[in-house]
Amino acid sequence: MCWIFLSLGFVTKGILKAILQSTYPLDPKLKHHLILALGLAVWIFLFLYLTEPLDVNEFAAKEKLIYLPLYGTLGAIVYLFTLPFQGYIISRSSTWTLGKELLWFGTFCILAFLAVRGFYLYGVMEGHPNSYGLGYFTTHIFLPASLTILPIVLLSRWAFGKYHSKQLDKQKITIPGEGKMEGLRLHWEHIVYLQSADNYVEVYYLDGNTLKTQLLRNTLSNIAGQIPDLLRTHRSYLINPLHFQTWATTSGKALLQLSHGVTVPVSKSYLPSVKNALQFTPNP
Repeated sequence: MCWIFLSLGFVTKGILKAILQSTYPLDPKLKHHLILALGLAVWIFLFLYLTEPLDVNEFAAKEKLIYLPLYGTLGAIVYLFTLPFQGYIISRSSTWTLGKELLWFGTFCILAFLAVRGFYLYGVMEGHPNSYGLGYFTTHIFLPASLTILPIVLLSRWAFGKYHSKQLDKQKITIPGEGKMEGLRLHWEHIVYLQSADNYVEVYYLDGNTLKTQLLRNTLSNIAGQIPDLLRTHRSYLINPLHFQTWATTSGKALLQLSHGVTVPVSKSYLPSVKNALQFTPNP
């Protein structure tokens, strides 16, 4: 019986790990996060004004217009304060996952709670002895408010992320294969080079900072005809000029040094056209 529960535990752990490592849409553009922060500030103000938690109903009209916008501003500041942490996570790995989104969300919730609690005690109540205790404040005020406010934050981040992903997808080019279901869609800057392998082509591309390869059933000539920006250096090689770094020679033969430690040969027949093409190509 124990082995059944043990097996279920391993299966559940594997499924949970796969879910947390699944790709999640994220828009890294600062201007969109500024819009989100502004929207969050307005939403917090409207929520507090309309639902009147935190004894808002006891505020005078003037006090509402002072304290409620400050709560909204505080929420926006906390959101913006988490962006460097988000940037740090991205710098460790460029792929944003559901697990990373939940990590960011947990950090945001903790900071938001500390900021709101501090403002309530020392900004609104000014140390008054009759202020709500930590337990009551957490369960009866912060959590109910969070269940209304925070889903809007997550939904907005997801919507901006999906829009950003669609815009990026439009910029991708397709390296075709011969089959209807074959092909590889990549951003131009992620393609490093292609190498002929009998009746197949090996595509070397970047996934984050990692150089990966995929085999497609096609010929270099067909791909070169469909993607003319790729540069033919050899009958067996096509390169993305964007990744050119420097020239090299070995035993009198010309070579090209590309990014990520890649070296490709240049045959004599293609040497003049390669020199001419790379003369005006900036280093990556």
